[in-house]
Amino acid sequence: MAPEDDPGAAAAAAPHPLFAADGPLAALPGYAPRSEQQTMAGAVQAALDRRGTLLVEAGTGVGKTFAYLVPAMDSGLKVIVSTGTRNLQDQLYHRDIPLVRDALGISLRIALLKGRANYLCRHRLQLALGDGRHGDPRTMAELERIRVWAGRTRSGDIAEVTDVREQSPVWPRVTSTADNCLGQECPDYGDCWVLAARRAAQEADLVVINHHLFCADLALREEGFGELLPGADAFVFDEAHQLPETAGEYFGTAIGGRQILDLARDARLEHLAAQGLLEDLPPARDALESAVAALHAAFGAGSGRLGWAEALARPGAREALDAVREHLAALGAWLHGQASRGKGLARCADRCTELGARLGMLLGAGEETDVASEGAWTRWVEQRRRSFSLRMTPLDVADSLREGMRAHPAAWIFTSATLAVKGDFEHFRRRLGIESADTLALDSPFDYARNALLYLPTGLPEPSSAHYTRAVVEAALPVIRAAGGRTFLLFTSLRALGEAAELLRKVVEFPLMVQGEAPRAELLRRFRAAGDGVLLGSHSFWEGVDVRGEALSCVVIDRLPFASPGDPVLAARIDRLRREGGNPFRDYQLPQAVLQLKQGVGRLIRDVDDRGVMMLCDPRIRGRSYGRVFLSALPPLTRTGDLERVTAFLRRGRG
Repeated sequence: MAPEDDPGAAAAAAPHPLFAADGPLAALPGYAPRSEQQTMAGAVQAALDRRGTLLVEAGTGVGKTFAYLVPAMDSGLKVIVSTGTRNLQDQLYHRDIPLVRDALGISLRIALLKGRANYLCRHRLQLALGDGRHGDPRTMAELERIRVWAGRTRSGDIAEVTDVREQSPVWPRVTSTADNCLGQECPDYGDCWVLAARRAAQEADLVVINHHLFCADLALREEGFGELLPGADAFVFDEAHQLPETAGEYFGTAIGGRQILDLARDARLEHLAAQGLLEDLPPARDALESAVAALHAAFGAGSGRLGWAEALARPGAREALDAVREHLAALGAWLHGQASRGKGLARCADRCTELGARLGMLLGAGEETDVASEGAWTRWVEQRRRSFSLRMTPLDVADSLREGMRAHPAAWIFTSATLAVKGDFEHFRRRLGIESADTLALDSPFDYARNALLYLPTGLPEPSSAHYTRAVVEAALPVIRAAGGRTFLLFTSLRALGEAAELLRKVVEFPLMVQGEAPRAELLRRFRAAGDGVLLGSHSFWEGVDVRGEALSCVVIDRLPFASPGDPVLAARIDRLRREGGNPFRDYQLPQAVLQLKQGVGRLIRDVDDRGVMMLCDPRIRGRSYGRVFLSALPPLTRTGDLERVTAFLRRGRG
């Protein structure tokens, strides 16, 4: 225990009795008492009893999920558990919580609550079924599958639909958003699945949500569970390291190209549903769609983040943005004139006004001046392959989160495998605005020294070299072959991932899976099934990926995961820290990179019997002074620069 504010915190973290060898959990398959898990559970219990704030870093294998679930479920309190992803939500609700509930023999009402876009909307399904413009036959077939499923689902949760693509264009047409929901004016309001999920959450003892939903509520957005917060006695945040970035999305302002196109489409559908004629639609509707397409094209091909000035300097961008604003206003004027013809048209009129106000806020911040100069916000553009977003993001969410916690006196528990740098939680505390908290850092119980090697290859060029990715692939090839495939290669950029994939396709004899070629869950399924696969991933593959056993024996990381200095939000934060007299590298960039590296390294050893090699290719980890900070933050792996030792270790593991 590493208490920072309460001198009695260490004593409060006595092992939790329910985790004893002869306790109720002993009946669970594969359960074995772990001192680290017992200590964490005791600290969680103390925080619940005191309505205190607790930060827990729990290394892989501690069993943090049960360590917070058991005391929370046994407490008799109303508890909200927030996770980083919807997949983890489903795992908690459908697997972990029922296991604990049955083991403890308690009666507990549990509920799963997601954002409204995760539930089918009956009204919008009817609109979509009545629309003759569905495009390709595949999309039409998917809409028919959803129609059939709608007749038998009890929850309306679209996660139940496994035979429709996650990125299918039909989903935005049959789900609602805060913008297009008709609320009590909806003809299907009484049978609304979002409303049913909220009611269940209000009545439950334990509610499983995600960080997006929590932050949406704090940002006073109508997104799913605002009425729950005042009644909660405790909040538990799993994968809490994701919370600051998620909060930044919700405390800012954004308008997306897809939002505008959805409005234009819905205006047509609602007009037709109100017995209107196609020829009566205003020219501004089609013109708005064309202007959005022109703005998307002006921002350029590919995906990435652009600074505001850079984005508007692209040829045709400013003209296209002016056209979007003009046609949005014209469509709004027409819609307000038609609002009396139906609730759907009235809601479209309101949406047009809201989007226009949001766009005006973004443009009204000053045409040439970077908002970051005011110290609080920065404007930027997120360009994606099929759409874009114009965003204004706060550089610091600490004040907003602090006020949210103060407004709801309760126990606040934050846990993750990566919250601290060398046992210090200051970086995380500062980002969340947490002024006073007990802290606990628990190392993994796994035997890293015996079961894993940290391979630091020699002779690689600096990461800035044009040939760096080729050198990484060449250095990794003998390791991949010695491992018999069974390798993750994690990259810090999609560009490097693409280059490495092309190089490996020419020389590797193992099944190759590359991010973007299929959904993440499908790639992981193929990787596990292959038994000798090689998987290349970036960003989302650095965390939340759990492959146990012999299918994974090697993880290769191409470079230290410093965020790109060209990222407009990072650049604005660096500028602000520098103007305030801070050291941006020491105070922000280095801690963030250390935490991200710990996530990547955590992919290797996932169970007590796992063995493997972690290969860190970046020569800066040994050649720069800050490399020691990275190395000291990692588990106690045996280090080596000897390729022969590495290949021998991997071949013994295969034997």
